[in-house]
Amino acid sequence: MTDDIILEMRSISKSFPGVKALDDVTMAVQRGTIHAVCGENGAGKSTLMKVLTGVWPYGSYEGQIVYNGQEQRFKNLKSSERVGIAIIHQELSLIPELSVTENLFIGNERTHLGLIDWTLARQQALQIMGRVHLDVDPDTPIKQLGVGQQQLIEIARALSKDIQLLILDEPTSALNEEESDNLLGILEDLKDQAMTSIMISHKLDEIAKVADDVTILRDGRTVETIPVRQHDLDLDRVIRGMVGRPLDHRYPDHVPNIGPVVFEVEGWTVRHPQRPDQLAVDNASFFVRAGEVVGFAGLMGAGRTELLRSVVGRSWGLQVAGRVLLEGREADTRTVRSAVAAGLVYVPEDRKMLGLNLLDTVSGTIVSAGLERITERGLINGDQEALAAERARVDLRIKTPTIAEGVDKLSGGNQQKVLLGKWLFPEPKVLVLDEPTRGIDVGAKYEIYNLIFAQADAGKAVVVVSSELPELLGVCDRIYAVHEGRITGVVEARRTDQEELMRLMTGVGVAQAA
Repeated sequence: MTDDIILEMRSISKSFPGVKALDDVTMAVQRGTIHAVCGENGAGKSTLMKVLTGVWPYGSYEGQIVYNGQEQRFKNLKSSERVGIAIIHQELSLIPELSVTENLFIGNERTHLGLIDWTLARQQALQIMGRVHLDVDPDTPIKQLGVGQQQLIEIARALSKDIQLLILDEPTSALNEEESDNLLGILEDLKDQAMTSIMISHKLDEIAKVADDVTILRDGRTVETIPVRQHDLDLDRVIRGMVGRPLDHRYPDHVPNIGPVVFEVEGWTVRHPQRPDQLAVDNASFFVRAGEVVGFAGLMGAGRTELLRSVVGRSWGLQVAGRVLLEGREADTRTVRSAVAAGLVYVPEDRKMLGLNLLDTVSGTIVSAGLERITERGLINGDQEALAAERARVDLRIKTPTIAEGVDKLSGGNQQKVLLGKWLFPEPKVLVLDEPTRGIDVGAKYEIYNLIFAQADAGKAVVVVSSELPELLGVCDRIYAVHEGRITGVVEARRTDQEELMRLMTGVGVAQAA
């Protein structure tokens, strides 16, 4: 590590109507290091990076940006890229129909005599992909690559622009464990090549693994910057800095009050929509009781999401077979509308693509899954909408200036709470939550766990799908394991561990429990 400072952000403040997003934030980044920025959702991390890269241009904020010893006044993204700064956002910006080569050099084409030189472009694409250890044909369309490979393409595209400072906003939020480890290893390789990286992440274990320094933000202010010595990071100190209070336990204490079976699925079988000869879900059966939190564990592609999406409204799959019973009676869940009417709702893992209309307001979103409850003579009662939305804002602790705020203006954690509010409004009997804490910080996670327990305590049957085994063990009463579309076992959370779950998830073990 060197004392050479590549970037200083001095007393940065940024305001929006009714909200001060950044308040006198100061941060220094050493050249050739990996500098992590962490904080709760809404702490100002992404806003700070937008100021740095010119998305919020000079004049729209207060303070100074000093890069390579010179004050910078960026007007837009292009002006920051020209001096060697690039940002990779959480939502990938690749064009699915175009090839790897076309995506790498879009807007930065390799030309000869005014024409695109495809031979040169492919050669350089292979060279750049080699820097991120990506071995694919450069003519491959992006839509044929996995999310992990697409993330590497984003990094490679940044490297094609002679970048010195690479900013990654939640780079592993959509990746599985193997893909995440691969990406973190590439960041360390780039550091060995004198690349400086700023990594925004809520995954503290990953920060501890690769970061040289950690800057903590809370409520738009700098809390402190912690040097990480030999990757020995005091995670409790980081959590206290992020949330302003100690979290002695990552998961709230909870004593369940479990009643009779409310939700039951029998012999559920589903064929893959693109490959009808393949069973995506094979004769799955499970049940959930009132007041119970039941988890579903499985490796990427195991079929957890496919199983539950096909059950709730048959929104995935072909030739669905099996029975769904609610309170002992067979229920009609052939459409999302009929499933909701029966008392069964599904909160999707991809809140932006499948869960929210980002052009809508907080109040409009909250009531959207139960409009019949506030409709009179074909018209929505605005007073009832406002009352319902305000009640959800208070109960779910949604941080928003007003319920008329656009959903797209909220942080990821608050968007997740709005999504939960939307599906709680119809007052379901069964609540299915697919990756409910993906992409949100440790403080917001704790609040989501409390919300899950509150729903269970109200007598609802709750299903939680999660890729994080500690989370399943921390919040669930029982856990079903899924492997290649089959349920391989069910265990009681308090009597199992990650090792047994992994055996079931890989099809090695078999377990049954009441």
